[in-house]
Amino acid sequence: MSGAAMRRRNRTAALVCAAVALGMVGASFAAVPAYRLFCQLTGFGGTTRVADAAPGALGECVVRVRFNADVDPALPWDFETPSAPVALRVGEEKLVFYRATNRSGATVTASAVFNVTPFKVGPYFNKIACFCFEEQVLRAGESVAMGVVFYIDPAILEDRNLDDIRTITLSYTLFGADEETEVSGLAITAGGD
Repeated sequence: MSGAAMRRRNRTAALVCAAVALGMVGASFAAVPAYRLFCQLTGFGGTTRVADAAPGALGECVVRVRFNADVDPALPWDFETPSAPVALRVGEEKLVFYRATNRSGATVTASAVFNVTPFKVGPYFNKIACFCFEEQVLRAGESVAMGVVFYIDPAILEDRNLDDIRTITLSYTLFGADEETEVSGLAITAGGD
């Protein structure tokens, strides 16, 4: 093999290796959004859905929704659930408020990750508006009520695998915004103390 042919072959091999490496880097950046989209479309892992409005038709079945609030230990916030579980008919729109307080002496930005349990309910739990759709910024010592508007899709009544479900837990965990971010969208924030 001539020297020119060898250089051409080496150049081709280097270009192929560079293209593969760039493809792998691109795939790693696309993995998180692709996984998030997969979870939102399928309800995988208890991921809820986003809706524009409740369907209007109410089912006869009543479901109880409990609330959970956790905070990453590195985030200097207190995070409280709504005062009590709520009962609602499937298809009924409900508004509840979580409360967050920044205990630090500085402005802190946080975002929320969320799910519902049992996980199999995720495809039927719909949020119309949620503080989790965008980052939350609290000044030092500030406390705010953060709203969630949701409903349970009446299609849940057609899923025989969910006949035993009468209680759902809506769970949020707050993280510093530089650690975890969520999709942006509409949020409701009520006035603070």
